[in-house]
Amino acid sequence: MPQSRPRPLNVLFLCTGDSARGTLAEWLLNHWGEGRFRAHSAGSFPTGRVNPHALELLAKMKIPAEGVRSKSWDEFAVPGSVEFEFIITVCDNAAGEICPVWPGHPVTAHWGVEDPAAATGTDAQKLPAFRAAFRALEHRIRNFVNLPLATLDRIGAELPMADDAIRAR
Repeated sequence: MPQSRPRPLNVLFLCTGDSARGTLAEWLLNHWGEGRFRAHSAGSFPTGRVNPHALELLAKMKIPAEGVRSKSWDEFAVPGSVEFEFIITVCDNAAGEICPVWPGHPVTAHWGVEDPAAATGTDAQKLPAFRAAFRALEHRIRNFVNLPLATLDRIGAELPMADDAIRAR
């Protein structure tokens, strides 16, 4: 009998507005996780739209983001919703907020990334901020997908910074 593939690990990226960093992280993990992860993003106060610079960057990097949208974390805090193995905040504001109680005792981490949506100036002047956030998230996500996740104790665990765990090997 063929061995069945385990279900993907569910990851929720939280950011206040869910317009750039959370969305970038969601689609980067769905891309680099190669089916081993199912990423989602949400915000405590979602803007209701994904920043066009984030969408442009995903397209330019050939990372499919079909159905991308800005979502409220309330979508995931209801009975019967997705049960997450990991909750990762990507902005300092979301890390300091009182979050809903997530079922299943997910492992938590904070990956503070500068908000590219806060960049000012012309579109050309804003793009470097989006590229920097993209690179920071891509680096952490590539490391994250290579962590020995099966060895983590889910209950009460905190996920080390992906960079630190890779260096400790």
